[in-house]
Amino acid sequence: MDGWLLNLVLQYGSVEDSIASWTLINLLYSSNKKLQVAASDFWNSVLSPSEADKLLVDIGHFPSYSVLKSAVLSYGYLCDDNHAKVSTSESVIADDGPPQNIIAWLKVVSACCKIRNVHSIFSSSEAEELLDIVISFFLDRRLEGLLLILENSLNSLILYFNTSEWESSCLTVAQSIAQRVAMDLNCLRIVDCITGTNYRIKFLRSQLALQFLKISFGLKVANVEKILKSVTTINVKDKECNFFSLYVYIVLMNNLLFSSDAFRDKHAIINSWRNFLRICSTQIGCTDWRLYASKVRNKASYFLQGAILKSYAGSASISVQ
Repeated sequence: MDGWLLNLVLQYGSVEDSIASWTLINLLYSSNKKLQVAASDFWNSVLSPSEADKLLVDIGHFPSYSVLKSAVLSYGYLCDDNHAKVSTSESVIADDGPPQNIIAWLKVVSACCKIRNVHSIFSSSEAEELLDIVISFFLDRRLEGLLLILENSLNSLILYFNTSEWESSCLTVAQSIAQRVAMDLNCLRIVDCITGTNYRIKFLRSQLALQFLKISFGLKVANVEKILKSVTTINVKDKECNFFSLYVYIVLMNNLLFSSDAFRDKHAIINSWRNFLRICSTQIGCTDWRLYASKVRNKASYFLQGAILKSYAGSASISVQ
């Protein structure tokens, strides 16, 4: 298209539905890299609001959730109809690189989110499922070279929700992800991918940690005190101690307590946690060669020193459910 179509549309002042549909199909499915990039640039431009917070052209055919989800399916990802659960199929794993059109997909999702004040393209539930999908993409190692684009799409989706919607939608997404991602290093990768210092980012990170711990300990209600007791009563001197699970618990618990300010004034909880970190850092010997024993000791010592506690300080709050 080389920009001529965009110039024509800008001069005309509107985008016909047939043109919008054709360019979107090329963006999502074209194997022609040049055409795919041109279509992506076209949509980024027509979805960019003016200084007056209005679209530059009249448009009636927007990228819908159903169209975007169908594209994800065509890329080889598997989506559950209820929760947009995303995993990677065996055929996709066998490929060398990421799906060909995934960058364009992420960019158009970001563009759609940024015009909510002008036009609300997705419902809250649809935005929740898209956020679920994008977070799941962080587990696909083929997309590791796209971290900046993934983070931009993630942040755009997080900011898409109204203030009144965010906490309940965040909880829905966190529960969905925690129900399907195993309590192994993948759950830590999910939490680690939520980076940033604003309230919503911190709230999402803490909710993810909370929901992972809730499911791991078989709780129907996410009670922080019960979770803390379950973790801190683990005996590190027990010969049967599972240090791998303890390592995961320590990282998640620290994210839960210090991703936000919710527990800043909960001195009993904080002191109990720091005492347990001290136990882990001092009572696991340097000659203990059990799997993950040294990692637990080093991580506990690191947290105890306050480096992570200070970096996680913020003004977010967490609703315990």
